Amino acid sequence: MFGPMISGVQQTTNYRVVLPFYIYASISFFAGTILLLLHTEIFQVHFFNQYTLAITHTMALGWGTMIILGASHQLLPVLIEGKLESNPLAYTTFFFTAIGIPLLVAGFYVFHTDGWVLKSGAVLVNIGVIFYLLNVYSSAFNSTTRNVHAWYILTASFWLFSTTFFGLLLVWNFNTPILPSDSVSYLTLHAHLGIVGWFLLMVIGVGSRLIPMFLISKYVNNKMLWWIFGLVNAGLISFIFLKLWNTPAVYYYFSVALILAGVVLFGRHCIKAKNVRIRKGIDEQMKTSLLSVLQMLLPIAALLLVLLFLPADRYPNIGLLYGFCIFFGWITAIILGMTFKTLPFIVWNKVYHKRAHAGKTPVPKDLFSERVYHIMLLAYVSGFVVFIFGIIFINQLTLQIGAVCLLAAAALYLFNVGKTYFHQPEKV
Repeated sequence: MFGPMISGVQQTTNYRVVLPFYIYASISFFAGTILLLLHTEIFQVHFFNQYTLAITHTMALGWGTMIILGASHQLLPVLIEGKLESNPLAYTTFFFTAIGIPLLVAGFYVFHTDGWVLKSGAVLVNIGVIFYLLNVYSSAFNSTTRNVHAWYILTASFWLFSTTFFGLLLVWNFNTPILPSDSVSYLTLHAHLGIVGWFLLMVIGVGSRLIPMFLISKYVNNKMLWWIFGLVNAGLISFIFLKLWNTPAVYYYFSVALILAGVVLFGRHCIKAKNVRIRKGIDEQMKTSLLSVLQMLLPIAALLLVLLFLPADRYPNIGLLYGFCIFFGWITAIILGMTFKTLPFIVWNKVYHKRAHAGKTPVPKDLFSERVYHIMLLAYVSGFVVFIFGIIFINQLTLQIGAVCLLAAAALYLFNVGKTYFHQPEKV
């Protein structure tokens, strides 16, 4: 989901806009796994605690959101067949979010809810998101072309702002009552605005374009993508109203069913693209991305367990399993896969575009270590599976072993991103 392999994009989106987001996200991933290793005990208590909030926002904002922000600046011009409206707006987005995220995380970590750190972080993140929203919408409406993928990005961007603004209200509501209930009552609503509205819509909208492209598949089904778009948005909107009306949990099944239908149809879309691909071999990066599509079903399974059999107030570990499968599962997996399908091309274009026709140059995949990627993938899958068993059986040793593996994966990812970013041109 991270920036197309189309050379024309570089004419409108400067690499200086995109690369800082990749670097920042890789560091955040490493930081998130360190926090996870230091606080595996959180899986024995209620999800509302300072360390869970700090880890969740590190992964959701610093890791997932930052890399998507950078990649969407790269991809949007292709989808609208135009240009990014403003590089300065993109730099401003990075500046405010890059400062705001660590302040927000630090504020949650020490949990001084009335202090300036937490509130300043929330304000700065929202300012950055507003600049991003302005850039995305002005770029789209100044173009004459907006396909279904562009509408996914436009809608997901709206939900991102809804998520961060509602989060800002919740931060203030901790000490100054501005909402009808306490902030804890709205956490699930805040979380799902981001999970479904921002992450899921963006992953489906952009993944449905890039996965067939990287598989070299000609499969296209825009009608199906519109159906998925409608199902996911209908599921989220219905959940918002049901939550605000304090309806019994049984009614949430309707919203879950709509979103699940959209996820299944997206999986079907990817399978069809895979089956009619021209390139028969599938590299490890694409296998990781396809794995992430399968992982999308795990948090839904955890959610159904909570709704049907294991209520979160009695089984907090299952509720936390839901969040873990989202932020360390399908979101992380698709980033791990797509980063090394796109970042090498961006850096290659920066370093070699003037020499591409003057002599032999390395191909983009030569800019990172495939061996390191393979070890990283083994560490990630092992850590993810082991950690899930640790959550289910509430075993600290198993959780720590899983966390160490995930930390190793994050370190290897950071190494490979750095190796790619600092690549120097070969002498001719």
